[in-house]
Amino acid sequence: MTPKTSTGQMPYILVYDTEAVFPTEIMMPISRYGLLTIDVNNTELAHDKDTIDELREMAKVHLVSYQQRVVNTFNKHVHMRAFCVGHLVLRKTFQNIVDATAGKFVDAWEGPYFIDVVVGCGAYPLSSMDDTQVSRSWNALHLKLYHV
Repeated sequence: MTPKTSTGQMPYILVYDTEAVFPTEIMMPISRYGLLTIDVNNTELAHDKDTIDELREMAKVHLVSYQQRVVNTFNKHVHMRAFCVGHLVLRKTFQNIVDATAGKFVDAWEGPYFIDVVVGCGAYPLSSMDDTQVSRSWNALHLKLYHV
């Protein structure tokens, strides 16, 4: 019964091509429906059926606009990092690797590691200081540049 933020329309109207009416509004006429006659109601329903495609298109446009606003809000705090071959980086330590009894003073980063190859899409195979390969590629979000 209330318009959704994402589409700007009521879902009932978009699905059933007509406005929902509460049962109490049928039993107790209010000014919104009390002045309607059958002819006026049929005219309104015909108008609603003619304009429902436009209403759905407007809802799609509103939805795309809303999704772009959500993406922009999320991405304003995301800073993409690009690393080159040979950079020294630190790797984020995950909770399942850390000793549970270490407490809050455990290191959040481990390394340093060398970047071997730039694979693409922000993935980097790493090797340790003694040239042993790390088991899998790491995403740029879990790496930070190591400053000596």
